[in-house]
Amino acid sequence: MKIVPLLALTALLAGCATVAPEGPRFDRSLTAKAQSDRIKYVILHYTVSDLPRSINTLAYGTQVSAHYLLTDTEQPFFYTLVDEPRQSNHAGLSSWKIYNQLNSASIGIEIVNPGFKETAQGRVYAPFSQAQIDQLILLLKDIVKRHNIPMGNILGHNDIAPQRKQDPGPAFPWKQLADAGLIPWPEPSRVAARLPGLQEQLPDVFWFQRKLAEIGYAVPQNGELDQATRNVISVFQTKYRPSLFDGTPDAETAAMMDVLTTPVPLIPAAPASAPQPAADSPPPVPAESD
Repeated sequence: MKIVPLLALTALLAGCATVAPEGPRFDRSLTAKAQSDRIKYVILHYTVSDLPRSINTLAYGTQVSAHYLLTDTEQPFFYTLVDEPRQSNHAGLSSWKIYNQLNSASIGIEIVNPGFKETAQGRVYAPFSQAQIDQLILLLKDIVKRHNIPMGNILGHNDIAPQRKQDPGPAFPWKQLADAGLIPWPEPSRVAARLPGLQEQLPDVFWFQRKLAEIGYAVPQNGELDQATRNVISVFQTKYRPSLFDGTPDAETAAMMDVLTTPVPLIPAAPASAPQPAADSPPPVPAESD
């Protein structure tokens, strides 16, 4: 008589054992319109070391990393150290326009380059090889296309941290990136047209601070030529006029800032005129009435 309850209990336990816990259920047929790509910036760095030490720091270290490491070998190539959807620790304390802490919104590219050395003649910056720049431009074009990066959002580490960083330095050829259509550049003829007036009357420091902030830099807005303001002006000059980047607010720097922040005026197209008959063409024949 006790066999039946025992069989029932056994069946109940067996049933519980065979029911697997279910995971969350998803319906992926809907996509929200209010969304954007996480990646909005590309930040360029130099490693200030050779390739083995760069790999050791960026791949095996626990403090900093980058999405890509561009080698300085005879035929440069990229190590992919962090997948693009994931955050790498390359920007640190940083700011550009409305964004702070740019690690979460950017791709970091480290370029193997020794940086600079101090000499009796002053600081000397190491050049980047043309092969490196060629590879970099190819990658940047690919990233821009895939993530729809705006033209003004490829930056140097010094752009987003002007008080503490100087990479990729004045030897980095930003003009080549401009020629490749990757960054904006102050058009030389417009700069030349603005120079005479600015040489005659240089704007005050607050004007420079406003222009730098309009471009995207984090800069004081106090009207004083303090060290923090000089540092930001120097970073700007490093990119657009690397022949002289002492942080002095001069007329040429002002002209370049003004051109970068002033859109080119649109010239309205001339109205299309009705075609005129050729001078030697016969007069039109009047139509006969019915």
